[in-house]
Amino acid sequence: MRTITIDIINEKAISLLKDLELLKLIRVRKEKLVDKTTNWAKYKGAMTKQPLHDIDKQLDDLRDEWE
Repeated sequence: MRTITIDIINEKAISLLKDLELLKLIRVRKEKLVDKTTNWAKYKGAMTKQPLHDIDKQLDDLRDEWE
């Protein structure tokens, strides 16, 4: 079984797809809504600003723990 995504250009296509589904040739699934916008406000303040040398030191410490 393969899954493809199609864009309906003409509403008549929906009835054709339903007919194909009745013949058990295809299965039509409802579209999952994808939220393409991210609410960045909820992440604001999650991390405090740090000097670059502090971040480098933290990364080095983490890498040393793996060794």
